[in-house]
Amino acid sequence: MTERRRGGTQPRKLGLGAVALVAALAAGCSSSHASSPSASEQAAIQPPSWELKGSYKPSIDPANFVATIDNRYFPLEPGTAFHYKGVEDGKPHTDDMVVTDQTKQILGVTATVVEDTVSANGKAVERTFDWYAQDKDGNVWYMGEDSLEMKNGRLQRASDSWEAGVNGAQPGIIMEGNPQPGDVYRQEYYPPGDALDQAHVVRLDGTRKVAAGTFDRVLVTDEWSPVEPQMERKSYVAGLGEIEEHVTEGGNEHYELVSVTH
Repeated sequence: MTERRRGGTQPRKLGLGAVALVAALAAGCSSSHASSPSASEQAAIQPPSWELKGSYKPSIDPANFVATIDNRYFPLEPGTAFHYKGVEDGKPHTDDMVVTDQTKQILGVTATVVEDTVSANGKAVERTFDWYAQDKDGNVWYMGEDSLEMKNGRLQRASDSWEAGVNGAQPGIIMEGNPQPGDVYRQEYYPPGDALDQAHVVRLDGTRKVAAGTFDRVLVTDEWSPVEPQMERKSYVAGLGEIEEHVTEGGNEHYELVSVTH
């Protein structure tokens, strides 16, 4: 799945433009739709030791970006659709993520548009248009999202929609080009809209069994948002993408990959 709403940098040797990027992420350092924890649950959830604080403003150079998103853990080929099944608060849901052939210009960068639709009982309850772009080092940047949620019987724009460069919103990294255990990075940064997700790489050698199959050498990450205390674990497979995510603290949600179509 893409960075889904809750309620999508490198501590290593990097290439073009990376020095500025590391400095920005060190200083500061898919929106998700997980169910919200109760007040008592929030009080019991402690921020992780790796939580990022402070200001954040990465340097974006359009010349440092490429046209194709072929990150091994987060490939986005237009025409590809990822199909997931899941449960939220005991109710079955589906999530269909479609990589479109549409693009959007953000901060001078051409971003790929991904449409992500969450449905219950066959009816869409959330729809998000996510914008992604890949730099020359293989990092996939999350450039913003136009989120719609069900209100009064129809899909309406959500308050945590954001676009990098607008009203103080800053882009983040949805997937590093060379993730390593211990890495921590911001995925989105829009304080006015409470979009502040950040991620921590846990391991590269996980094993996961989902509806689509059993996988080894799985990249495992944890995600956290300080404005809505909740811990979410995600799993990715090289050459495929995200295969599973589930809330481990502060909610009751689980999604897993069923199939991929082209």
